[in-house]
Amino acid sequence: MTTAAGQATNDPEELDWEEGADDILKTVGRQVKLWRERAGLKQVELGQAIGYSEEQVSSVERGRRAPKPEFLDGADEVLGAGGILAAFKEDVERARYPKKVRDLAKLEADAVELGAYANSVVHGLLQTEDYARTLFQMRTPVMEEETIERYVAARVARQEIFNRWPAPILSFVQEEVTLRRPVGGKVVLRHQLERLIEVSQFRNVSIQVMPTDREEHVGLGGSFQLLDPRTGVKAAHAEVQHFSRVVTDRKDVRILEARYGTIRAQALTPRESLAFIKKVLGET
Repeated sequence: MTTAAGQATNDPEELDWEEGADDILKTVGRQVKLWRERAGLKQVELGQAIGYSEEQVSSVERGRRAPKPEFLDGADEVLGAGGILAAFKEDVERARYPKKVRDLAKLEADAVELGAYANSVVHGLLQTEDYARTLFQMRTPVMEEETIERYVAARVARQEIFNRWPAPILSFVQEEVTLRRPVGGKVVLRHQLERLIEVSQFRNVSIQVMPTDREEHVGLGGSFQLLDPRTGVKAAHAEVQHFSRVVTDRKDVRILEARYGTIRAQALTPRESLAFIKKVLGET
């Protein structure tokens, strides 16, 4: 993983947490434990009272799991914390998602226009939850289930961009192979294709397919996306394996802008692409 400046960190999964995030989770965990012991409840009893397992309560108290808002609300009420535990929800939300995901989400949230080319998998903003979960489950080294769920939640949260108003202009170009690769099996793939069809109906969204048989293709260098913010300078984001980089150098951004324009011209039109996706769905 790299920082926004392109500097590498040592761990591809864990060092991209916001600095101090572990301390936040440990502090919340200690508070939950103190209030639980004050109430004279065991972990299993608290879990039963709020709908969580003993193991989940233990993980929260040890600072290994980021508690969901429902957990904190339930624990606050059952333990009579008077709003103290519930007040941690905002802090936990900031600590819950990996830093590189939050940074990208901030760029996307501020974008009035976004264009993305994806050559190996369906773009993250278009992924279903099951499709995203499968991708993280296939990672090497193997990720813990809690980490997987954290990453899936972060990816799904980014898709709030489709509910924003004023609506940003969003365009995507997907390689044909991303529509045919059975990530997670046929059922998961079918639901993913149905999601693409659904999103393509949004008036502010266009989805195009780059057929494999195209002889001319300027996007073979890899996936990337372009972001035009309400404020600030245009930026690009590129990711390969566990290396992620935000590009703000104007010269580099211009090159990717020109490349993306050519990619869109070489791909099927949005109408042709919709028909193509429906065809692949019928074959799946």
